[in-house]
Amino acid sequence: MTRTYPRGTGYPGYSATMTRVPEAAREARVLARVALATWGLDDVADEAALLLSELVSNAVRHAAGHAVRVVVDRPTDERVILAVIDQAPGRLPQMRTPGSDDASGRGLRLVDALATQWGYDLMGSGTQPRAKRVWVVLDATRAKELSPEDGGSGP
Repeated sequence: MTRTYPRGTGYPGYSATMTRVPEAAREARVLARVALATWGLDDVADEAALLLSELVSNAVRHAAGHAVRVVVDRPTDERVILAVIDQAPGRLPQMRTPGSDDASGRGLRLVDALATQWGYDLMGSGTQPRAKRVWVVLDATRAKELSPEDGGSGP
């Protein structure tokens, strides 16, 4: 189920609880594109969908529990925050250096290249966290600066 949570000011945030299965990555991409389109950020929607898809894929592969929580938020005009909450606080994201024949292990390098910033937070009270939130910050103004229509080189 997808939830929209209003704020007193600013943009609505979006979140959804998804079953921790590979198909959740597709659901997360859709959520990201819908949220960014609602905010008028079509220029960075594909980038946001890719980043969120990677976070969900990592949670599906490495986390525990039946479900993950996916969050798409825009706290300011310039920033979009994408996050995935899972039930594996002991399995922290680690950047790897895969071999040329490895089929996986490049995801966080992609996240690091596209995101303005990324990291994780442990969640829960006391000395035993119950979950972790892996998040990325995406610069909502970057795509407009790079678009060919605005004089950027673009793809």
